[in-house]
Amino acid sequence: MSTEVRVRYAPSPTGHLHIGNARTALFNYLFARNQGGKFIIRIEDTDVKRNIEGGEESQLKYLKWLGMDWDESIDVGGEFGPYRQTERLDIYKTYWQDLLDRGLAYRCYCTEEELEREREEQMERGETPRYSGKHRDLTEEQCQAFEAEGRVPSIRFRVPEDREYTFDDMVKGQITFNSKESGDFVIVKKDGIPTYNFAVAVDDYLMKISHVLRGEDHVSNTPRQLMIFEALGWEPPRFGHMTLIVGEDHKKLSKRNESIIQFMEQYDKLGYLPEAIFNFIALLGWSPEGEEEIYDREQLISIFDPNRLSKSPAVFDTNKLAYLNNHYIKKADPERIASMAIPHLQAAGLLPNELSTEQQDWAKALVCLYQEQMTSASDIVALSELFFRSHLELDADAAAVLAEEQVPDVLRAFAAKVETSEEFTAPQMAKLIKEVQKETGFKGKQLFMPIRVALTGQTHGRDLNETIYLLGRDKVLDRLKAQIKG
Repeated sequence: MSTEVRVRYAPSPTGHLHIGNARTALFNYLFARNQGGKFIIRIEDTDVKRNIEGGEESQLKYLKWLGMDWDESIDVGGEFGPYRQTERLDIYKTYWQDLLDRGLAYRCYCTEEELEREREEQMERGETPRYSGKHRDLTEEQCQAFEAEGRVPSIRFRVPEDREYTFDDMVKGQITFNSKESGDFVIVKKDGIPTYNFAVAVDDYLMKISHVLRGEDHVSNTPRQLMIFEALGWEPPRFGHMTLIVGEDHKKLSKRNESIIQFMEQYDKLGYLPEAIFNFIALLGWSPEGEEEIYDREQLISIFDPNRLSKSPAVFDTNKLAYLNNHYIKKADPERIASMAIPHLQAAGLLPNELSTEQQDWAKALVCLYQEQMTSASDIVALSELFFRSHLELDADAAAVLAEEQVPDVLRAFAAKVETSEEFTAPQMAKLIKEVQKETGFKGKQLFMPIRVALTGQTHGRDLNETIYLLGRDKVLDRLKAQIKG
């Protein structure tokens, strides 16, 4: 095992970057950077039938979007490449041939139908299904006979009998498996492609991986990988298996659970800030000392300690995510938030696809008005809908405000001043409302609330003067007159 910390994130290009895989990558990244080690990305693409077009690119794109960089991979190279498994087939062949030559692996000519029948019979007897080892000790003549039938063999690893495999898990402590729990497993499929557990073990050794941090759904793979390491005379890396991410119902997070956004691409499109997602994911199953929850990337690198990885499932708290993203949005450059939010207004058909300079400035000011309220850039559509309505619909509270006896006097006075004012700016609106106060004698809620409700249909909202300015003179006068007539 390497003395230098070398960790890897090894995605399969069978889908886009999911929250669980992003967390695996993030914890490996933080650990490597904290230890001054290397973070490697290896593409495990041997499940060719399930690979999707663009899957590889999407993984790398959204790791970069989150703010991670890496030291070795398909795009930056490195001395331990190739970093794509389908380009390493000749390497794997060397090692499986070695296992065959030493009798630690063997060719199995069982058909899928035979294996399925064997599984069914075992289950009928109440046994745990596992390969019986029926082709463990075939003679050369028997192998030739099967090949004469046109059978293509897989290669199985000869699992040692009644052996215990123990490893000290970085998260879970000592874990022990007995080899009786596993039948002889396939290390090379009939098509000549190595299986996951074999390829991973070979790659981790040759790439000098020192620590393997991954989800606890991989715990059952670990003994098989330890067997491969032992058979090839190699020292294994240190393993750590992170607990599952669960929903607020404490059930395992399923990709079919649509109540939780689970893919980085979705967060990007909805207008979440990557630094907020980075911060949020870092707290999914890991906790720093103290009560603080806001950390930037460099802070997280400096304080990351794998000993503080949680032994309990990580609960995906949607309220915490909303809080964190809102925090980062409030602190962000308004220009950046506007550039993220305006496309959502355009996609909703509220703004034209091509904006004039004047429209661009108006849209930026609109986004700025709501920036403190947004939990994602897409929120701008719902938050600002009052600016795009053709007419207002009042709830009971709003209607009650407009039913007060002073309202017609306040609205008429304000409408008259808006109509005759040469200037139409937010500061000028504040000045006009002040004049209405002097003229009518009404102040506080009796003055401000009727104007707000008449113009927005809401009893609460953002800065009133800025809201009036962004509505524009014509819309303000139309809405005031509609309420006066009403």
